[in-house]
Amino acid sequence: MRITDTSDLWYKNAVIYCLDVETFFDSDGDGVGDFEGLAQRVDYLAEIGVTCLWLMPFYPSPNLDDGYDVADFFGVETRFGDHGDLVELIRTAKDRGMRVIADLLVNHTSDQHPWFVESRKSKDNPYRDFYVWRSDPPPDTSAEVVFPDEEDSIWEKDEATGEWYLHHFYKHQPDLNIANPLVQDAIAKVMGFWLELGLDGFRVDAVPFFLNDLGMSERDKQDFSEPHEYLRALRQFLQRRSGDGILLGEVNVPFKDQVEFFGGKDGDELTMMFDFVGMQAIYLSLARHDARPLAEALKDRPVGTISPDSQYANFLRNHDELTLDKLNETERQEVFAAFGPEPEMQLYGRGLKRRVPPMLGGDPRRIKMAYSLLFALPGTPVLFYGEEIGMGENLDRPGRLAVRTPMQWANDPTGGFSTADPADLIAPVVSGSYGPEHVNVADARRDPESLLTHVSAMARRYRECPELGWGTYEVLDQPHTSVLAHRTSWDTASMVLLHNFGPDALTVPLTLEEEPGTELVDLLQEGVCTVGEDGGLELALDGYGYRWLRVQHPGERRLV
Repeated sequence: MRITDTSDLWYKNAVIYCLDVETFFDSDGDGVGDFEGLAQRVDYLAEIGVTCLWLMPFYPSPNLDDGYDVADFFGVETRFGDHGDLVELIRTAKDRGMRVIADLLVNHTSDQHPWFVESRKSKDNPYRDFYVWRSDPPPDTSAEVVFPDEEDSIWEKDEATGEWYLHHFYKHQPDLNIANPLVQDAIAKVMGFWLELGLDGFRVDAVPFFLNDLGMSERDKQDFSEPHEYLRALRQFLQRRSGDGILLGEVNVPFKDQVEFFGGKDGDELTMMFDFVGMQAIYLSLARHDARPLAEALKDRPVGTISPDSQYANFLRNHDELTLDKLNETERQEVFAAFGPEPEMQLYGRGLKRRVPPMLGGDPRRIKMAYSLLFALPGTPVLFYGEEIGMGENLDRPGRLAVRTPMQWANDPTGGFSTADPADLIAPVVSGSYGPEHVNVADARRDPESLLTHVSAMARRYRECPELGWGTYEVLDQPHTSVLAHRTSWDTASMVLLHNFGPDALTVPLTLEEEPGTELVDLLQEGVCTVGEDGGLELALDGYGYRWLRVQHPGERRLV
């Protein structure tokens, strides 16, 4: 029996948009973005083709790590509004056909979370075992810290009790003891609470870290001997509460290790994972003007050993540093030299604190090619707010905050983000050539050549081409090292996609296993190419050019 109802796998051809509420739109003039302001901009998001909204942490927090240091998993930061404002945002988004997911923090809490405050009161406090402690001085763990510019150990001494607690990230973010059944129950309650309020799933933070038994007692290690059983239990809980909910995991590990996080061919753990390996290959290809690193990454994806329902999420930029940790040192230095040669552009020795347009020198050809590629790659595209208009970064801001600047809506001193005085904003607006006088939504909406127009067109085409999100793919042989040519197919639909990482125009010869006379219809401009008697054809490609071609067999009635 052929099953054609795929609505419960909505994530397979979604367009995901990540934003931080506090920097998106301020409705009340206090200099801080809020849920009411975000709700007022939902129509804009729908207009550019967003189908899933990903909210960065909005929970009460000391805000020492941009909200990832959570002090109350069930609360809403009062600066953003209240639960009623959040529910109204979710309702508004769903009214426009948009799903909403939010960050789920399983690995750690803030040191101001009530659980940790209680755990520090005594060694026999009921909440003591909610965290990971050791009584003897820890060894040198400087090589294991996530933020080497900020921390020199993953253990911190608590003077109140004389023991050390584990923190893979900052010292103000103690790691939860996931082996503790009470902690597992508490995380399930958090998920259940937000699902009841209307969320469609979660972006799960730092997955490999909380599936780690480092520092646990021998008893806890024994109880947690199969860490992936816990991830499987989270997925089962989600599906019981929300049949089509998703877990989108942050898992920056090699491809060979990703299979287990998906749940292998059973696909019963994470629903989706970010393709960190592919992202880093994109930048190496851009730096070299050579598509081969990306082609090899696509070939290396473990598609044959994971469930067809599992999905990769593609991205050019995220809210963290643009990590290059999966490149070797020589490759990483190539990317640094091309896109972040100054020390203030780099972060933690492994990544960049820049946005895409400045890295590509503001060249509209390269920028538009990069965003065509984002939507053309097999999987689901993820946008970080402001990418669609070509926002830049503020290198004066420390660390990851360089790319977490107010959204630029209009040409005014606050970028249309707020009516507050610029000095009172949650963060300074980008200045210079990427400031709001040059880059903003209002101007971009009226410019048919703008990046916003381009990204909106790519999103619309992506949604019209189910094979991009659903299909199988192959990298096509052709002679030009600067060109990525790949084909995606699903059911009877098929597409050929070309991207030129080099500045020179060229002609790409391809041989397709298609009957002579089959047409390849260009979906981005006027034009049709026809397969010859030998199954071959030649396709012209501009410098930094890109083409999306629908394979159209005689008699087919598919929309082109």
